[in-house]
Amino acid sequence: MTGPGELPLLLVTVGTDHHPFDRLVRWADAWLAGHPGGLRCLMQTGTSAPPTGAADWQAYLEFDALKAAMGTAAAVVCHGGPGTILGARHRGAVPIVVPRRHRLGEHVDDHQVAFSRRLAADGGEIHLAETEAELHRLLDRVAGEPAAFRTGPEDRATATAVREFGRLVDGLVGDRPGPRAGAR
Repeated sequence: MTGPGELPLLLVTVGTDHHPFDRLVRWADAWLAGHPGGLRCLMQTGTSAPPTGAADWQAYLEFDALKAAMGTAAAVVCHGGPGTILGARHRGAVPIVVPRRHRLGEHVDDHQVAFSRRLAADGGEIHLAETEAELHRLLDRVAGEPAAFRTGPEDRATATAVREFGRLVDGLVGDRPGPRAGAR
């Protein structure tokens, strides 16, 4: 995960949705300000205001760069998007998830809250942080025991999450009339 003498990486990603997620950037930035030198941090900020502290940041990361960072990070902090969560899980991370909230203008609805709570209730899928205090407590743990936020890729929990995501999508999309593949 890290080279000799290299600090563990904390990856923070807000995803690519056009809604800003300033809250997550601010919360992570505030924690980093109180813990200088414990972790190196890379933030993917999207349309959010960039961090003001010591974190390296980019508005967007190339997909391969994001995958690589997820695979080497001691911990991944992310929004509650199913694709990001499953991507982190696939790369061996048990992500710390801060779901976007509709009432704060962070998304179109609260599907991230519902999805994240469901995964947290299943146990071991994610670490859920719905408040700044919860996020900071989890980041304190990352600084003290970074290996606690890693697992083997493609474990049972990932397979369960993928099945659940498929079930949820099927429930939303359902069978819709229309031309079938190969039909003329």
